[in-house]
Amino acid sequence: MWWNTLGLALREIRRNLLRSFLTILGIVIGVAAVVTMVTIGQGATRAVSEQITSLGTNLLMIRPGQRMGPGRDAAGSPPFRQADADAIAAQIASIAAVAPQAATGAIAIHGARNWSTVVYGTTNAYFETNNWTLADGRMFEPAELRAGSSVCVIGATVRRELFGAEEPVGSRLRLRNISCEVVGLLRSKGQGGIGQDQDDLVLMPIATVQRRLTGNLNVGTLLVSMAPGADAERVKAELARLLRERRKLADSDENNFNILDTQQLADTLSGTTQVMTTLLGAVAAVSLLVGGIGIMNIMLVSVTERTREIGIRLAIGALGYEVLAQFLVEAVVLAALGGLIGIVLAAGASVALAGLMGVPYLFDPGINLLAFGFAAAIGIVFGYFPARRAARLDPIEALRHE
Repeated sequence: MWWNTLGLALREIRRNLLRSFLTILGIVIGVAAVVTMVTIGQGATRAVSEQITSLGTNLLMIRPGQRMGPGRDAAGSPPFRQADADAIAAQIASIAAVAPQAATGAIAIHGARNWSTVVYGTTNAYFETNNWTLADGRMFEPAELRAGSSVCVIGATVRRELFGAEEPVGSRLRLRNISCEVVGLLRSKGQGGIGQDQDDLVLMPIATVQRRLTGNLNVGTLLVSMAPGADAERVKAELARLLRERRKLADSDENNFNILDTQQLADTLSGTTQVMTTLLGAVAAVSLLVGGIGIMNIMLVSVTERTREIGIRLAIGALGYEVLAQFLVEAVVLAALGGLIGIVLAAGASVALAGLMGVPYLFDPGINLLAFGFAAAIGIVFGYFPARRAARLDPIEALRHE
């Protein structure tokens, strides 16, 4: 019976291909929108997580002031010193590396080319805390760090803008009044978690930057890499205690520094992205309901058009549930067909949008199956009323229908 019913449903769909396509258009758009939104949202979540992770492994960022980000109140807070980094490395357990960082902007010049970039004064611990590896060259020598030598390691963006295809290691570039030798080239990381270009930087010994670029001994940021398996909350508590002692804060004083755990930042950003993905998916799902209403309207029209046919079937012995099943199967087939077309369109749209947005394409069979199942369920829900109406027609009245 069910194979015959399915065959009749497919025959009726083929008889009115244009109307059938227009009927399922809402389902197609709804499924495509839901699957595309969720897929791109999951890709964006993965991209944010990877970009935050690229900042460093188990990384804590300590800065003067009570707040992070734009508008932070660091102006009235004393800066850190190299001695603070040394004290953290010596006195805090579960610390893998501590890197002081002094930053300033500068125009880098090589030959006829120039590029505005950020210069970071730091130590070799910076490579470990920030997960940097070298594509070419070497790190700083201990003697260069102690003497504040004019040497630098550059990022991939600086290499592209200043050197092009030329080999940078062994060449020289100028930063303000400093001519420094390029001793290393960093492997590219790409875009960061908040949209910045992580490869647009120049690293120099911190003593060089302090003496010849910033003119002071200030350290703007302390980068602390925790050992694998370390308890982040305990490490942060020990850091806060040590820094409060070194900065001579009374028990009643608030911290004039802040400690940011990049893992917490990654979790927060990923959670925000997931919420937005769910919201956009829910908004897109509304079009599925619209598509279901369209199916119901067309099926009601179909019942009216085929009233005489229904009457003949009932008159020659067809049972009411068989007529109901025929129209219900038609509605489900239409909705399922719309779901399949929507999934195919969503796959193409997701791949294209992922490439344009620079996020990974993550195929999720779960959301595809859920969208397809939801589309089929809509066919059942919105197809039941027209099917029941057809099954309850009086055979005599149906045969009299013109």
